[in-house]
Amino acid sequence: MFPAVLLLTFLSGSALAQTKIATVDVAKLFDNYYKTKLAQVAIQDNVAQLDKDDKSMKDDLKKASDDYQQLLTGANDQTISANERDRRKQAAADKLKQLDERRSAIDQYERQAQATLKEKHQRMSEKILADIQEHVNAAAKAGGYTVVLNTAAQGINLGTASISVPSAVVYGASEIDLTATVLQQLNAGAPIDMTPTGSAPAVSPVPALSNTNGP
Repeated sequence: MFPAVLLLTFLSGSALAQTKIATVDVAKLFDNYYKTKLAQVAIQDNVAQLDKDDKSMKDDLKKASDDYQQLLTGANDQTISANERDRRKQAAADKLKQLDERRSAIDQYERQAQATLKEKHQRMSEKILADIQEHVNAAAKAGGYTVVLNTAAQGINLGTASISVPSAVVYGASEIDLTATVLQQLNAGAPIDMTPTGSAPAVSPVPALSNTNGP
């Protein structure tokens, strides 16, 4: 978020004396930004729909698997004619081929769904971080700060997206921490209540789609 080249200003004592430093906690800004909250809701809705579609496909697969087992049992019925057994064996073979095709389709759907979710979450995260960077820049210019350093020690997560946010603390006096100022600006005009309630809630992880079961 904050180019490391800014630290070059500290290479001399005179530069250090002239530098006005501020800090922000990027992870805290990200977690408490109203657009992050809205993105979380959108993500959960998206995952719920994908899970619903996946379950429907697997329910159809189970029904087809049950039909296959019945056909297979019928093909081994010694009370019917050889011709009828042969007909049922062929029907069972055709059904097994359909089962294999359905399993492949479900596997492909799940892989594509996970890849699509990850890409979508990455785009959401990058857009939110771009908003944060814009407001940090504005707050730093308004306050006359030369350098703003990120004090977040951990990364940030949104759905399946995980972005590393390295700590780069040189001077972090609380009186020059811009986190509260930037957060207030970010949430100005938010369509939902953003009244502080303590620590930021953790972002809910996106559940992985379950593996396909055999017949």
